[in-house]
Amino acid sequence: MSDLVIVESPSKAHTIKKYLGSGYEVLASKGHVRDLPAKRLSVDVKNDFEPKYEVMKDKEELIKELKAAVKKCDHVYLATDPDREGEAISWHLAYILKLPLDSKNRVEFNEITKTGVENGMAHPRSIDIDLVNAQQARRILDRLVGYKLSPFISQKIRRGLSAGRVQSVALRIIVDRENEIRKFVPEEYWSVDAKFIPKGGRKAFPASLALHNGEKIKISNETEAKQILDDLENADFSVTKVKHGTRKKQPAPPFITSTLQQDASRKLGFQSKRTMKVAQELYEGVSIDGIGATGLITYMRTDSLRISDDAKNEAKDYIGNRWGEKYLPKKPRVFKSRNNAQDGHEAIRPTMINLEPDKIKSNLTSDQYKLYKLIWERFLASQMAECVQKTTQADIEANGYTFKARGYIVDFDGFTILYVEGKDTDDEKASQLPPLEEGLAVRVKEILPNQHFTQPPARYTEASLIKALEENGIGRPSTYSATITTIVSRDYVRRQNKTLFPTELGEAITGLMKSKFPKIVNVKFTAQMETELDEVENGKEEWVELLHGFYGDFEDTLKKAKDEMKDQKILLKEDQTDEVCPNCGKPMAYKYGRYGRFLACSGYPECKTVKKVIQKLGVDCPKCGGDIIVRKTKRGKLFYGCGNYPNCNFASWSEPLNEKCPRCGEMLFKKDGKKPKIFCNAEGCGYEKEIEE
Repeated sequence: MSDLVIVESPSKAHTIKKYLGSGYEVLASKGHVRDLPAKRLSVDVKNDFEPKYEVMKDKEELIKELKAAVKKCDHVYLATDPDREGEAISWHLAYILKLPLDSKNRVEFNEITKTGVENGMAHPRSIDIDLVNAQQARRILDRLVGYKLSPFISQKIRRGLSAGRVQSVALRIIVDRENEIRKFVPEEYWSVDAKFIPKGGRKAFPASLALHNGEKIKISNETEAKQILDDLENADFSVTKVKHGTRKKQPAPPFITSTLQQDASRKLGFQSKRTMKVAQELYEGVSIDGIGATGLITYMRTDSLRISDDAKNEAKDYIGNRWGEKYLPKKPRVFKSRNNAQDGHEAIRPTMINLEPDKIKSNLTSDQYKLYKLIWERFLASQMAECVQKTTQADIEANGYTFKARGYIVDFDGFTILYVEGKDTDDEKASQLPPLEEGLAVRVKEILPNQHFTQPPARYTEASLIKALEENGIGRPSTYSATITTIVSRDYVRRQNKTLFPTELGEAITGLMKSKFPKIVNVKFTAQMETELDEVENGKEEWVELLHGFYGDFEDTLKKAKDEMKDQKILLKEDQTDEVCPNCGKPMAYKYGRYGRFLACSGYPECKTVKKVIQKLGVDCPKCGGDIIVRKTKRGKLFYGCGNYPNCNFASWSEPLNEKCPRCGEMLFKKDGKKPKIFCNAEGCGYEKEIEE
């Protein structure tokens, strides 16, 4: 007989099995095993929001295997992920496998290492029902909002739309920023910038005009700028003030989920979904030469900046041995978590500092190496001494005008020898001023007026949106990535040069939500809901009462919106066409059904004319000269065929181009893939060329 340990991931099961040995069987639930069925609301609103859970169809065979394993073992341990979602999975498993809920069979692994696994197994506890109820409350809240609102939004705008509790607020934030940009009116302003060379010196240094007769100067137009240049023509400049100082830069704290996603976006170009996928792999375990499978980082869904004493001591020894004692702070660093942090786990850190990224690079994929290196360097840097900079500020004056020059040199690099935090805007670049002293004459190398315009607020990137969501208390560590993925995949938001901007559809949804459901898209209200969910987790609020408090007002608001918009529909410009109905002459519009987009008469229901949407390539068929159109197989796979089918049977999986082969004169085709190319399909030709990305 042996003990059974149930985890979520098969790869994690493999790693944990290695540490537990032959006395244990380790199996994986592969995520959730029981959930609210998708085809109906599955929540009994009239009976205290009782959820109607069912075993998921694709998990039925797995459940049989788990039940058989339970019968053969002495003890069962539930070792799902150490968060709300993991606690709920353990609770569902306990229910299905008929395990006592008060039994101490729940274990947590903050890191998948020998020490982490042994510590977890040494401290089993009973399932935390408050954590479970917090997850249930969130799941039911999201189900109520999604299943009640989505049909209404679909009916009023377009078939198949969804409205989620958190995604709607994230979308509003992006839409509001876009409206700010549109309303922004740029204002002209000018600067006067100079380069000076000290008497007896050769190296020029930059300075900018700051004061006139001791007052801050504002230059509004070119005329004012030219007047200043006239006033300074042939003027004698000298240094009137020099100030030396010391500036200390502190390292950034170790990563939490949100800051990991932000820095991976800025430095590695990773989207949040990609970051979390790779982080999960590093947490669950990677096979390392000489060690075997081991987890390389601590649990990656956390909002706590807490670090264990063992990890601090390990970092201290490593830093001292590699860079010397001067690179250690005078006392160990303690970083304070945000007030609303759940603080359930440590910050994200490497499990073993001595596993340097470059030493294990050959065991990691490219993405794993990049992200592990980022986490490893960030954590070590957070435990290192500050960077010390020697600063110099100087005033250069002539005819009542004061130019200011600033510079600094790094006196001690400290943590920056290893890592510097990424920023959404460029950091100040290091510059060094030449030796300057009061009364020193300087000559002008150049003075230039420069025109500027105030800039609108920047569109959000994934990094800055995650930062905004976190600062506003919207969502929690496990939700950021899913939220962004959802609004992009549904085409409410698009990416352009790493920035996020709303589509017409996204703006229409937000406009409707702000008009009819202001609470749902209110940032403060949504943040308050997150706080109340935390209160449920902490045992300070009843989850059913939370749902009652939300649903009554929500139901009334939905009924009112339906009544007010009974005969109204929002038309999108992108859904309108110039085509007229052949039967009644009214405009045709794009509609969306079960099988995709089609054309329908805007006079419906009086006129029920519909037409297929034909996407023409603008390329003539090489066989008959007809239009080549985009078509789909019965399984939905795209191909290209002649619009004159069945009279013409031309078809191709590759996209035909309006280009002729330079070798044989036949039609060229485009093939996508890892190495996209243009090629000729004519027998015996063989012409092809790669497409430069």
